[in-house]
Amino acid sequence: MARKSALGRGLGALIENADEVTQRRETKPAASINEIEIDKIEVNPWQPRTKFDEERLLELSESIKQIGIVQPLTLRQIGPNKYQLIAGERRYRASKLASLEKVPAYVRTADDDTMLEMALVENIQREDLDPIEVAISYQRLIDECKLTQESMSERVGKKRSTIANYLRLLKLPAEVQLGLVEKHISMGHARAIVSVEDSNAQLMIFAETIKNDLSVRKVEQMVRDLNNGGEEKNPVKSKKNLPKEYEALKSQLSTFFRTNIQFSRADDGKGKIVIPFGSDEDLEKIISILDKAK
Repeated sequence: MARKSALGRGLGALIENADEVTQRRETKPAASINEIEIDKIEVNPWQPRTKFDEERLLELSESIKQIGIVQPLTLRQIGPNKYQLIAGERRYRASKLASLEKVPAYVRTADDDTMLEMALVENIQREDLDPIEVAISYQRLIDECKLTQESMSERVGKKRSTIANYLRLLKLPAEVQLGLVEKHISMGHARAIVSVEDSNAQLMIFAETIKNDLSVRKVEQMVRDLNNGGEEKNPVKSKKNLPKEYEALKSQLSTFFRTNIQFSRADDGKGKIVIPFGSDEDLEKIISILDKAK
């Protein structure tokens, strides 16, 4: 199976998850917890996570100095006295900071193809992942581990519809995805915005949401209003048949009025421009823009 050196999506990496999930996934449970020399362990080359909070590592290191490692690492043996991490890199790093010579670990059998899948499936179980990290993890399971949404549903204990909703977030413009990562908008906002097909309209709604601190319900209503004023049913007036220069004009008007302009034109040159609005407040903004343009 071909491996990717990075997520390739420019958005965050994932975080290790609890070893209990690994225990459920493995067909051969560990017989016991072993004490493994820390210098005999190497990190997982397919570890989804690439960033570690140094301050939190130091805090964990101090805790380990006081009470030791509460949850054992999970390793696989790759040679005589040589092991590779399956799960627990944060604990491993903190243990090195605490100058431990040995760490408690489960030693399991796992081939290269299984390593990435196990790491990704475990990471999805984490409660501290943002929605985009979860979505990227699901997409990597599809692309790199060749899992279907049905098989993922069984692996992670989530409904297929839930998985599909996360995957749809990756269709959002990068600016909107970043807003979700940085918690400027919620998952509810993002799910509403992704229901709009036009990326310019998505960015417009995102900007309005941030500027006016719109609720999820308000954004959902805005999206419904935009979608209800959708493309003309007459095929000669559809977006599909709209000349490129008019598509560009439609995009410019949508940006100017900060709403999803509906633009239709027939072959004989007749057509219409519709400026939809979701509330009296939105209408006042449109009128204000027109007044300034006089």
